[in-house]
Amino acid sequence: MIQDTLDYIQQYTDNFKPEIGIVLGSGLGNLAEEYNEFAISYSDIPGFVSSTIEGHKGQLVFANVAGKNVVMMQGRLHYYEGYSMRDITYPIKVMKALGVKTVILTNAAGAVNKSFRPGDLMVITDHINFMGSNPLVGGNDERFGPRFPDMSEVYNKDLIKIADNAGKFLRINLKHGVYFASSGPSYETPAEIKMARFAGADAAGMSTVPEAIVANYCGMKVLGISCITNFASGVSTKKLEHAEVIETANKVNKEFKNLILLVLRNI
Repeated sequence: MIQDTLDYIQQYTDNFKPEIGIVLGSGLGNLAEEYNEFAISYSDIPGFVSSTIEGHKGQLVFANVAGKNVVMMQGRLHYYEGYSMRDITYPIKVMKALGVKTVILTNAAGAVNKSFRPGDLMVITDHINFMGSNPLVGGNDERFGPRFPDMSEVYNKDLIKIADNAGKFLRINLKHGVYFASSGPSYETPAEIKMARFAGADAAGMSTVPEAIVANYCGMKVLGISCITNFASGVSTKKLEHAEVIETANKVNKEFKNLILLVLRNI
């Protein structure tokens, strides 16, 4: 299936060789709108499934961004959409097969750390997988990675330094933290968020971890950035709504885009 996917994509990419892959989370797809040399809808690509969530356009975008050849997922796929872990991480394996060496994963997340505020950007230093599954379950293909991959440094320290330096230059007060992933689609309960905080989590969401696991497994360097769009359940008395997530992400888009562009220039 990977070869079928590559054959289809390469019909349109004219030997374009991406070196960096970016997964754009909820409300963060504007980067792909601005830098879009050519795009292919997920629904047209063999092996891909379509995104069904507001704020996720659902296409692979190819472009030269900040001097780097980049493939962007404008909208990710989620476990809560009913797709398998294999479905939602398949694009990461395709990126690996295309020659991508570095993956930047972005998401919208709720603040678990009580010092965080909506609009903050958080560099992911580690994660907690509370999704109830792992994308590497099942038969292993040694061409992609080992049966039992090490996960002691999923998020590359050199890339974190690059992001920190970019943040300082842009005068963005970047946070650092641990990302807690649950399956969704319901938001976490106050008790679950309390547990996540006790376990060391700083932000909570419903994505990113499967892609990070597979990218690390495939030998790619990973940088994770969360846009804090709301307070997690129990942190404030406000009810949680997806519309708020999209609204806050849209407000931070310019700052987020500038950070990604500077990171790309320095990778």
